[in-house]
Amino acid sequence: MTSDDPHTAELRGRISALMGRAKEDLTQLVSFKSVADPRQFPAEECERTAHWVADAFAGVGLTDVGLHETRDGSKAVVARRTAPPGAPTVLLYCHYDVQPPLDSGAWRTPVWTLTERDGRWYGRGAADCKGNIVMHLTALRALREVCGDDFPVGITLVAEGSEEQGTGGLEAFVPEHADLLRADALLICDSGNVAVGIPTFTETLRGNVTVVVTVETLAGPVHSGMFGGAAPDALAALIHLLATLRDARGNTTIAGLPADQEWPGVEYREENFRADAGVLGGVGLTGDGTIADMLWARPALTVLGIDAPKVLGSSAAIQPSARARLNLRIPPGIDPDTALQALTAHLIANTPWHAKLTVTPEATGAPFRSGSGGPARTAMEEALAASYGKPATTQGQGGSIPLCTVFANTYPDAEIMLLGVEEPRCRIHAPNESVDPTEIEHIALAEVLFLTRYGADGSWDRPLGP
Repeated sequence: MTSDDPHTAELRGRISALMGRAKEDLTQLVSFKSVADPRQFPAEECERTAHWVADAFAGVGLTDVGLHETRDGSKAVVARRTAPPGAPTVLLYCHYDVQPPLDSGAWRTPVWTLTERDGRWYGRGAADCKGNIVMHLTALRALREVCGDDFPVGITLVAEGSEEQGTGGLEAFVPEHADLLRADALLICDSGNVAVGIPTFTETLRGNVTVVVTVETLAGPVHSGMFGGAAPDALAALIHLLATLRDARGNTTIAGLPADQEWPGVEYREENFRADAGVLGGVGLTGDGTIADMLWARPALTVLGIDAPKVLGSSAAIQPSARARLNLRIPPGIDPDTALQALTAHLIANTPWHAKLTVTPEATGAPFRSGSGGPARTAMEEALAASYGKPATTQGQGGSIPLCTVFANTYPDAEIMLLGVEEPRCRIHAPNESVDPTEIEHIALAEVLFLTRYGADGSWDRPLGP
């Protein structure tokens, strides 16, 4: 690792000094139960969070601040500062809503209280995505310390209020308010590094197709002793049907969808993946490709849920109907409508015993691939290398962020980059979510270096100011 140049050293010191404030911010944010589903938590929790976020970014120098209602009823926080003449504008994305706690009994720390344990900060949303909100705040505080109100670039902050629900509020808002959010470079900070301390660009996101499958065979349940053997069992038919979606080695096998693609970038080491995913000892992994191929380059079918009698309380009866919810993740290069048609055709063709089948689409989302060149990408590569002391690598993500495709379609000339604080040990969407504070610190430093580097003069030698 080379030593810092004076400017980087100065900014590193300022970011380090701001980490106490960052912890205070995250403590407050985690305390808000901002699950964007009023069936689970009061809507006032999201409202309080939105106002806190708006006030916080007004406090770091963004002047045009407002809460904008979107089609799904959520509030998007937008805060802006106009670019100096000739300078580019950077959009900073994050979201303030969070996943529900799921199994509260599985948490080792209080869900809504930021708790430090073994050097990590625990709490729902600590990483996804409130850790990224705090990262943006920390970067902008440092930027203001060195530049005063003379920001080197225009900045637009947008914090989404319903990302985890997938109801598309901001996705509809963006094209309807294209000028409000227009930018030359977009930092989508809802991702993270391949591991703590390894700077990483996420270059691809899988698309998403979700359907509910219903199989019906009988007018009602019948006794398994009297009718079993000839009566068509709907649950057995569903099990048979689901089994056709993967082969014996675990490869997804949907007619019409290629499943032999290869990932061209960084590999995911097996020992790291087993630890990150919590694979039990002795259990094999699925698929014929590398781990990176299976995660980022090929389609993957998951059974999310099945409606069937519970073991406790079940009776000796043949089931007349059964349902399953299926989620198909698709890599860049596969159209979600084409994938939906292929999945539906496969299910119809493989339903046994002429059982009655209903396939109900729930949601689709397009995959995404970011660009890998351009002045913003070059500036961010240099900023990440300076912050971490090593060059950045690349990865794909199995998750979907449909908003990225909306941004790409709305701003076709803009550079879009995905990064953030959410490395695998964060356990986002699961109990015991946490963030490594050093990731907040390093990404914040990279962001403020980028904002300086990507300024109108394009120089690392910009005077630091007061």
